[in-house]
Amino acid sequence: MVVFAGQGDARRSLDLLWRPQDGGRRGGPGPRPGLSVEVIVATAIAVADAEGMAALSMRAVGERLGRTAMSLYTYVPGKSELVDLMYDRVLAELPAGYDTAAGWRTAATSWAEDTWAFLLSHPWVLQVSQARPVLGPNEYRMLDALLGVLRATGLPPRSVRPLVGTLLHFVRGSAQAVAEARQAAAVTGVSDEEWWQARSAVLQEVAPDFAGRFPSVAWLESEPPGEPGDPATYLEREARRAFESGLGVILDGIEAAAQGR
Repeated sequence: MVVFAGQGDARRSLDLLWRPQDGGRRGGPGPRPGLSVEVIVATAIAVADAEGMAALSMRAVGERLGRTAMSLYTYVPGKSELVDLMYDRVLAELPAGYDTAAGWRTAATSWAEDTWAFLLSHPWVLQVSQARPVLGPNEYRMLDALLGVLRATGLPPRSVRPLVGTLLHFVRGSAQAVAEARQAAAVTGVSDEEWWQARSAVLQEVAPDFAGRFPSVAWLESEPPGEPGDPATYLEREARRAFESGLGVILDGIEAAAQGR
């Protein structure tokens, strides 16, 4: 499923994102002790981490807190605003900046590794579409950290701008491959190895001329991808190799552009 950020009331969402919350009501009688915007957002993140974005609802969050869904609306207008708050709040886990003293490439690699690990620790974040940003402080903090690295290349803003999207989409896509592989095994109860073994045998039977019809695919598969690594699955290992290789190619391109500026 894809969730689009910024679907709630713009003023109320941005007010909750940018203005410090005192935990109180937005007007009316005082709240019951122990409930606040911070508590609600933290609980919602816990729900999404444990059960996925599909399980997130005001009711599910309320049940975890021992409250009704209606009691939450005093603090957060609705699920749309809650998703914005969750997304921005969890981004605070990422570093605020990177030291480029050892070179921008080393810093860029650290940024990519940190972002990869972050996304896999909160896979529901991958379901929040990048089509429309949340415009929260931690989203800008994350962007500023990446820009600080790319700025060290010496490239001008017009050249750096497309690189931001290239790196963000690459790391998100790489992490998504692993997240979906894990989800597939958990949901179906069948490992990647079992799935491929079952279908490979049948494919050889129904398409005996496969190599002749698809020579380049056969050429690619003529060389084994490498030794299995424990405990990662085949798809996870391949996704990790693709991540490392692809990141190297992208950074090579940035380096070439910086040298030829």
